[in-house]
Amino acid sequence: MNPIPNAEQTESVNGIQMHYAIEGEGEPLVLLHGFTGAGADWKHIFPVPPEGHRLIMPDLRGHGRTTNPSGAFTFVQCAMDVLALLDKLGVHHCKAMGMSGGGQTLLHMATMQPGRVEAIVLISTAHYFPAQAREIMRQMTEETRSSEDWEVMRQRHHQGDDQIRALWRQGHAFKDSHDDVNFTPASLGTITARTLIVHGDQDPLYPLDIANEMAVAIPRSQLWVMPGGGHCSIFGPHTPAFLEKAMPFLQG
Repeated sequence: MNPIPNAEQTESVNGIQMHYAIEGEGEPLVLLHGFTGAGADWKHIFPVPPEGHRLIMPDLRGHGRTTNPSGAFTFVQCAMDVLALLDKLGVHHCKAMGMSGGGQTLLHMATMQPGRVEAIVLISTAHYFPAQAREIMRQMTEETRSSEDWEVMRQRHHQGDDQIRALWRQGHAFKDSHDDVNFTPASLGTITARTLIVHGDQDPLYPLDIANEMAVAIPRSQLWVMPGGGHCSIFGPHTPAFLEKAMPFLQG
């Protein structure tokens, strides 16, 4: 891997300007945020980089400071964007974590280029959208958002309110999407990366059955169920337990 300075930078990939941050020294660890999140979310998990790791934290297409001129959004396109960014950075092999939509992006990466990722952590991730998630997606509209929702989004996304409206429109459209996130047991079986699946047993989007199905289908996978955990319950008081489980797993 070519030396990469610690910095926040932007690279031109696949017709977008992709913003990313790099921190720490050592083997590359790619961190992918969830849908409507941003790369800076990972600072709540890693206020300082873990020893021996170089964190690569991109803003996915249309999120944070990354542009999306086409207005279209799929997780498979996000995977191609991240892989293109890694190509530009000279990162040919890595480990990775992805939460929710970042996990869906990571599933695409791990099935498109199985040899690229050595170990992955999938947090609150689904290999298809179940009915309960589609119902929540159906309610993701600008009209249902509160002033508090707007404030949270403005803190993460820095290209104006039209960017935020576009994200909510895209999230709403997921209710009718059946091909982007549709990983069969056969496709999951092509993943060669060691895989840790982290899932809350009270996740309102993705029931625990989804995590169990992925654990059965993905070779060399482990499932860690967080009792009482909801969607992406790795923040706040859950962070120490998550790191205690995830970091030794990544280190093998």
